[in-house]
Amino acid sequence: MDYKNTPYFNIGRASDLSGVDRRIYRALEIMPGVITWFTLFAIFGISFMSPFLGALFIIIFDLYWLLKTVYLSIYLYKNWKRTKHNITVDWKSKLSNLRYEKIMHMIILPFYNESLHVVEKGLESILECDYDNSKIIIVLASEAKAGKIAEDVAQEAKNKFGDKFGYFLITKHPANVPGELAGKGSNIAYAAKTTKEEILDINNIDYSDVIVSAFDIDTVVYPQYLNCLTWHFLTAEDPYRSSFQPVPFYNNNIWDTPALSRVSGASSTLWQMIQQERPDKLETFSSHSVSFKTLHDIGYWQKNIVSEDSRIFWNAFLAFDGKYTVVPMSYPVSMDANLAHGFWPTILNVYKQQRRWAWGVENLPYVLFGFLKNKKIPKFKKLVFSFLMVEGAWTRSTSSILILLLGWTPLILGGKHFNETVLSYNLPLVTSNLMTLTMIGLILSATVSFGFLPPHPEGFGIKQKFIYVLQWFLIPIIVIVFGNVPAIDAQTRLMFGKYMGFWVTPKHRKTKC
Repeated sequence: MDYKNTPYFNIGRASDLSGVDRRIYRALEIMPGVITWFTLFAIFGISFMSPFLGALFIIIFDLYWLLKTVYLSIYLYKNWKRTKHNITVDWKSKLSNLRYEKIMHMIILPFYNESLHVVEKGLESILECDYDNSKIIIVLASEAKAGKIAEDVAQEAKNKFGDKFGYFLITKHPANVPGELAGKGSNIAYAAKTTKEEILDINNIDYSDVIVSAFDIDTVVYPQYLNCLTWHFLTAEDPYRSSFQPVPFYNNNIWDTPALSRVSGASSTLWQMIQQERPDKLETFSSHSVSFKTLHDIGYWQKNIVSEDSRIFWNAFLAFDGKYTVVPMSYPVSMDANLAHGFWPTILNVYKQQRRWAWGVENLPYVLFGFLKNKKIPKFKKLVFSFLMVEGAWTRSTSSILILLLGWTPLILGGKHFNETVLSYNLPLVTSNLMTLTMIGLILSATVSFGFLPPHPEGFGIKQKFIYVLQWFLIPIIVIVFGNVPAIDAQTRLMFGKYMGFWVTPKHRKTKC
């Protein structure tokens, strides 16, 4: 069975199917939310009916989280060292031993209503890359519904940069296309297909020689980025069965943002660094790259979902019967931290962005359903990935709430008899000691974050540095309000079939960074 040509390949939601398949898919959509809410209610019920079991569960879970923190901290430290090293490597020199001259880079920059300054900043960084600009194809992917202001921004950008690259194409994704969800996925899929027709085919460019990078419009690349990407592509075990993932640094406007936004963005960076050391668990995220040949073979990005950046990995994984991987580059790209006009609008936008990322849970039913239908993927591989996805969704929505809020429920609900036991007396001591040990991970996280900060702006003194250190004590609030709660929100929406649309993160900068 050629899975990519089956009716299951581009499922967006249960309503895309019928009969038994629809009911199975709908059950898989409901499952993450059910597991989460069952966990939260069960801890109250167990604490009331059997406080001893409730206390035992809390201690075991805290111990599990401590071990997981140590485990993840080791990976974070390793990637911190690796990324720092890779930033200093002369990747162009490393390419001198490879035949890389034929490699072209297609860089797709989807934008909606962002300012000319944001668009220019990304283009300038690409132009300053130490790579032959004639081998770069810039695709400025606009949306028709954005109107004339967006058209003018695109045209101004082309007027300034059009003759500085090998090719510069403006695409305009049409609005209200049947079967499409308005958003990044449908836009960049249209842009890639249009570029194929208007540049690659006309100029007889071999698809296998083109690496496509789908960037957010605020993505700023480091000078050696394209050389680093080319090296990883040419040395990959199978470059046409691989995606390539850099580390996202949310620091373009880091000094303008409030502490909650800074730490939220840094937390996302740290998680991606950890995943870089676990390529068997790594998915594509945000800005990523893939061979155009691979992209064309699987029909480009899916057009009817929100989380296209991670779904493209699962599309390829199912299309190639599990023989697909993500190659970690351990090399950064810079993007904007969340910033709006004012503190509370910024906080709201941080929440919305985290909820959109948490909406990646829509991949869980897609993948599990695909595993049921694709018989060519080894059963053990299906089992491992299924466990990782379910466990990941569960801990993302419950972990910090269980640790920081519900650890006291056996004491509160256990009654007088339980509160007179030795376990009741020792429960706060045991849990607090375990959580104190997990502070090792917090200290390491803060240290790593400091190591990748851009230069301080003028007038940045000791007071500001002290505040930047103190901000990491906001982690208990952030992991719940911008971690667990958005995940519960997303899973509950999916559980009730209240599907999310694509939310464009506003790009705002106070300074001309």
